[in-house]
Amino acid sequence: MSPDFNIAETETFSKSIAHPEYKKIYEKIKNYVYPQLKISPYFGNNIKRLKGEWKDTYRYRIGDHRLFYTIDAGQLLVFVLDIKRRKDAY
Repeated sequence: MSPDFNIAETETFSKSIAHPEYKKIYEKIKNYVYPQLKISPYFGNNIKRLKGEWKDTYRYRIGDHRLFYTIDAGQLLVFVLDIKRRKDAY
């Protein structure tokens, strides 16, 4: 069994998630999304790798929101970059 990844939240993500709109979503992220990302940040039903200039970034779909992150496989770290509504994300 491979070792689990650690989760690191960026300052940008922390500022975004502090908005009252994201209170329930953050609970879902902590209780459901993070455990999934710790085990397998590359693959899943809601995970997609972005293309073009963002090819090293992944997105996790949470309803009409998108959680963006990058992966440092050498350090076993998932860097959570930001969360945005789908309409504002792309």
